Amino acid sequence: MRYELQRPGLSLFAAALIVAAAAPVADAASRKTGASRPPLATETAFRCRDAEGRAHLAQSIPEPCLEQDVEVLDASGRVVRVIPGRQALERAAEQQASEEAAKRAAQRDKVLLATYLSVADIERLRDQRIGLLEQQSHVTRQYIANLREREARLMTDVQRFRPYSDKPRAPPLPDHVAEDIVNTVNGLQVYEQQLAKNTVERDRLREDFDSDITRFKELQGIR
Repeated sequence: MRYELQRPGLSLFAAALIVAAAAPVADAASRKTGASRPPLATETAFRCRDAEGRAHLAQSIPEPCLEQDVEVLDASGRVVRVIPGRQALERAAEQQASEEAAKRAAQRDKVLLATYLSVADIERLRDQRIGLLEQQSHVTRQYIANLREREARLMTDVQRFRPYSDKPRAPPLPDHVAEDIVNTVNGLQVYEQQLAKNTVERDRLREDFDSDITRFKELQGIR
């Protein structure tokens, strides 16, 4: 196999052989002088294949393989561990997400069977929850209608004041009237947002309950 060595000079393993050959001489000298030989540092190398399948070997992670799996070698050339690349990490994340989704689905089935005895139970709770939302929406619509009537009256009244009136002697718009208009408009915005929120929540509840009914039938073998 052909490797691309990323640094000039002796290869890592050739250097290791030279050090190993010199070790007995160093030991003999140490015995004569009485000095102790310091331990050799652990040497490592990194080996990988880039996106095009070319092999690389270096004393640091080769740049072409930053997103690939990288093998970490010791001084003897043995693989001591593997550094996962981006693709491996993405596969692991996808597998974990799939496993967690399966656990959530199993837990949902367990709760579904423990909570309801029949399809009618699910439908009854669905109707109650949706009914409450519809009642809230009805009240909100009434508030909106009242505020729109008030807004219309206010907009008629302001025609008597500057700058809405063309009469040269028209009085300026009173502060309390301007404040009343602002409060009415703000109130309309709040209730309209609440009405839209209730509508979205009602549709979501209906979808969730329909899904629960379908799954409950599957688990119970009901057609």
